[in-house]
Amino acid sequence: MTSVAVIAFDGISPFHLSVPSLVFGRSGTGVDDVSPYDVRVCAEDPGTLSTAAGFDITVRDGLDTVSTADLVVFPGWIRDTGISPTLNEAVHTAHATGARLVGLCLGSWAIAATGLADGREVTTHWAAADALAMAYPDVRVRADTLWSDLGDVITSAGVAAALDCCLHIVRTDLGVRAATELARSLVTAPHRHGSQAQYIPIAMPDDDPDDPIECAMAWARARLGTAVDLDHWSREALMSRRTFTRRFRDRTGTSPQQWLLQQRVDHARLLLESTDDTVDRVARDTGFGSTVSLRHHFHRVLGTSPAAHRAQFRGAAQ
Repeated sequence: MTSVAVIAFDGISPFHLSVPSLVFGRSGTGVDDVSPYDVRVCAEDPGTLSTAAGFDITVRDGLDTVSTADLVVFPGWIRDTGISPTLNEAVHTAHATGARLVGLCLGSWAIAATGLADGREVTTHWAAADALAMAYPDVRVRADTLWSDLGDVITSAGVAAALDCCLHIVRTDLGVRAATELARSLVTAPHRHGSQAQYIPIAMPDDDPDDPIECAMAWARARLGTAVDLDHWSREALMSRRTFTRRFRDRTGTSPQQWLLQQRVDHARLLLESTDDTVDRVARDTGFGSTVSLRHHFHRVLGTSPAAHRAQFRGAAQ
């Protein structure tokens, strides 16, 4: 079991507090199998805490839960507020023993306050980014991404991006299939890449009720094992290459080529986790063409090799 300490505080948003329980604890998701995460909500001063929604909650666990956790989650924080020496010590103790720190939305503010992100990069809600950068000038603050994963420090933008970030952690820990099934139960997208922009200007749909970009994405997903030429792809969408590229970026926040690469890497992950196909076969079936190309892109996107990912996934599943 992976122990998860979710840090609550007076005035917390109930929505943000519920996200780790939904994703890691599977509370209220309708998923029947037992979660491999042991989720505990804790507070520096256990007892009754107020919420931003006008009702109170009761928290039983204290900071001892933080010190021994594998995953420490700040599901939010009070803007322009640091953290107490007691909480700081508990977080540092957990981090020193290998715990990952997760800051959702303004939770990145609490992580910045620990000093553990100095000289490094965090993501936060775009509306708080400038203030966070001014408060902690040693931290590089991103407001143009949904989430970022440094390995030991994982941070996200707000609201829906917090779900994306937690699902990313599940994908990392348990694999594509587990995260996709969980996302289905939550009725949310199974994966939005962390580099996607927080704010994407969505164009108004044409008179045609079908979304041509969505149709083009479905067309490409069905052909991941074959070469997808951009000119051919744009013609399938009945657009010029230039118009297609512009509207695709407006729709997704990324280029058609980068989106397609991510789809291929995701499909390769799924095949490595769910089949005994050789890496050569996986490379062919996902459109990379060669093992060398698959290894290159797999490592660039995920920081590991296909063989190492398969071994790690199967070891974790046992």
